Amino acid sequence: MSTTGSIATVIEGRARDLGGFFVARLLPSKAVRSVGPFVFFDHMGPSTFAPGTGIDVRPHPHIGLSTVTYLFEGEIVHRDNLGFVQPIRPGAINWMTAGRGIAHSERTGRALRETGSRLHGLQLWVALPKTHEETEPAFVHHPAESLPQLAVDGVLLRVLAGRAYGATSPVHTLSPLFYVEAKMPEGTRLSVPSEHVERAGFVVEGEIECDGEPIAAPRMIVFRRGAESALSARTNAHVMLLGGDPLDGERHLWWNFVSSSAERIEQAKRDWAEDRFAPIPGETERIPLPDS
Repeated sequence: MSTTGSIATVIEGRARDLGGFFVARLLPSKAVRSVGPFVFFDHMGPSTFAPGTGIDVRPHPHIGLSTVTYLFEGEIVHRDNLGFVQPIRPGAINWMTAGRGIAHSERTGRALRETGSRLHGLQLWVALPKTHEETEPAFVHHPAESLPQLAVDGVLLRVLAGRAYGATSPVHTLSPLFYVEAKMPEGTRLSVPSEHVERAGFVVEGEIECDGEPIAAPRMIVFRRGAESALSARTNAHVMLLGGDPLDGERHLWWNFVSSSAERIEQAKRDWAEDRFAPIPGETERIPLPDS
């Protein structure tokens, strides 16, 4: 793959097992550790679950980040130790800020577990600015109808977080960023927002072209800083665009923890191993601290 023009690199997902449910992990990668404040990008599915089965991501902790869950198909029931129970459905944004520490679980709900279901979506992590790493944990749900939708040159856009294409999402963020869903009919062309320093695009479905290079799903393009970038749809395509200001310093990532301080990561490990996170109402299981 050429990396001339506006393309810095193209990333292929790597399979990761989340306990019987596989995802493709695109960030962090060897080539790119983060794009703006986005330090983690998992593509879930599309997967089909037979009746009686589903996902069961048992209670686990986070610090120093916000999780952003967005579904194209299916449903995930979120539970956390703040007491929130929220079904996540297509088109909505769930923004969970871990700050100084939160624990949550993600499971298929009872009704879909009985009938069988499909699941397809994304989960991203946003590293919190250093001044907000120890903020109070919080959870906010934004229903699909609350997010701005607009058409640009025949492309249907939804601004999921931040500001782009003249629209602003109601999702409150702690750093400048953008996260946009684009449905591109074959033959359409879309400019990538240029006001953000670091930018990437993930092809969910279909095939696009950038700088004459075909990029088929499911791959991520990372754009060069300062380059004017545009995507052309070779087929009907579904693309996610994201980015923002660079991180305000190095971040350490270990398991589900993100921090500018290695010592803070070690404290979080001890806190989870010694059961110092508040319990999640209705949950009795937990994922143990990994050995490495």
